[in-house]
Amino acid sequence: MPNIQEIPAQETYLVRNPVLRKGKPIESCRFDGDDLATTHHFGLFEDKSLVGIISLFQNSNITFTENHQSQIRGMAILDDFRKKGFGEALVNYCEEYCINNNHQLIWFNARTEAVGFYEKMGYQKIGAIFEIKDVGEHLLMFKKLKNE
Repeated sequence: MPNIQEIPAQETYLVRNPVLRKGKPIESCRFDGDDLATTHHFGLFEDKSLVGIISLFQNSNITFTENHQSQIRGMAILDDFRKKGFGEALVNYCEEYCINNNHQLIWFNARTEAVGFYEKMGYQKIGAIFEIKDVGEHLLMFKKLKNE
């Protein structure tokens, strides 16, 4: 069973760089808001090695009316550890975190090649495909959370 725990922003660079910013300088791995107290970074460890990451930003998108929204950014699994359910484990962990903190909605800009993965997890697409400079084509996706 993989171990998921909160990690400092800088630790995410170990996975962000080879997966999301391949061939780019390490500085490109820093996201605006990484160091805010309201931002949380989670690492998935297998045998004490960091193999997957996800970051959760307290950030609202005007497309949605919910008052308490979170944005997922920088979800990545090292190539050798894909197709093992780790990405799903990280997203589920974020959903539980959001539910426990009364967030009503999760949204993110998904790379087009990842849309199918998120759809299987109950996320919906909204709007048209758009380009993020130096990163590629994305779609806005979201999921309303069921807070008890």
